Amino acid sequence: MRTFDIPDFYRSPIISRVKAVRKARDARKRDFSPTLLDFGVVKIMMARHFGFCFGVENAIEIAYRAIAENPGKRIFLLSQMIHNPEVNDDLESRGVQFLMDTSGRIMTPMSTLRPEDVVIVPAFGTTLDIEQQLADIGVDVAKYNTTCPFVEKVWKRSASLAAESYTTVIHGKPTHEETRATFSHAAGKGHALVIKDMEEALVLAAFLRGEREWSGFGDSFSADRHTPEFNPERDLKRIGVVNQTTMLATETQAISDVIRDAMPDATGFANTRDTLCYATNDNQQATLGALNGAAGKADLAVVVGGYNSSNTSHLVELCEDRMPTFFIRNELEFLPTGEVQHCDWRTGAIRKTMDPWPESGEHGTAAPTILLTSGASCPDASVERVLWRILDRYPGGKPVDEVLTNFEASL
Repeated sequence: MRTFDIPDFYRSPIISRVKAVRKARDARKRDFSPTLLDFGVVKIMMARHFGFCFGVENAIEIAYRAIAENPGKRIFLLSQMIHNPEVNDDLESRGVQFLMDTSGRIMTPMSTLRPEDVVIVPAFGTTLDIEQQLADIGVDVAKYNTTCPFVEKVWKRSASLAAESYTTVIHGKPTHEETRATFSHAAGKGHALVIKDMEEALVLAAFLRGEREWSGFGDSFSADRHTPEFNPERDLKRIGVVNQTTMLATETQAISDVIRDAMPDATGFANTRDTLCYATNDNQQATLGALNGAAGKADLAVVVGGYNSSNTSHLVELCEDRMPTFFIRNELEFLPTGEVQHCDWRTGAIRKTMDPWPESGEHGTAAPTILLTSGASCPDASVERVLWRILDRYPGGKPVDEVLTNFEASL
């Protein structure tokens, strides 16, 4: 797999060393067991895979290249390039402006753009309507388009489904940029419907099985969830399910299974397993590997990433099912008061917890074990800074270099 030119300040000497060893020992990525770093007074359990994925590194490389190649020009991002505050704040500090926020609210009117302006398309992609608006102005939208290749793969699959008269059912958060973009591209070729979770999948399945009357479809799925002139009785005879690539892969597959089993004619359901994002799936499988592995059980989990990051929130969801879990944006959430500031991913509420760190392991060990992972849009450097703050809470441990050397020798 190709490597990307991303700024060094996003990299971490510690984590790069760990990842390099794991990659050398497991080039095919078949081992999802965690890495265990034993500092004596505390053990840090790192998920096998976390941090920047292929699509994010691609987007960062393109964005910083756009800045380097266009001195003196106005540079705009359609919205947040990825859902990480450090990356977006750094781009802003270099003069990049935002055209809209993540919900689509206008921050800089399109009418102020000029053909010579540079516009960066974010990793989530954008809608056909916005692409056309920019093209009408004369802006080159292709030159710095950072749309993730795996998002584009979903779009291409949606187009192929439409060509065979399938309706594309999109598992995603209806207001998320990627879901809006995928819906637009799917709707440009055929019919599409957005469902957000298993609960809605079960409702859709009830319609498909005839347990609900089609006349009530609009009460369950509002007009903004499907394409214009959508006729559910006609357009749901053939279905293919794709997803917002940052959703839980297991949930998307479960939703697909529910819909497939409800189809009156099994030949009307398309197999779309190949649209699941490998990076999202790897991070989720690695988190499950840390939760279920032979390395022992962690006492507390820390998940690092942007609070509006969908893929990160799903890692939090997996962890908090098993143990106390703190979803933090970066090391600045360790407050001088001794509190840790963290996000409730379900409500978005910011909470504070005083000194949550266990003094000893709850699973028969003298030293506690802290599970540490991050979302696909989180720089390793941010995770390293969080690691150092955790180690500050457990003074007197072994030096980092000694721990890393011991880890390397153990494999």
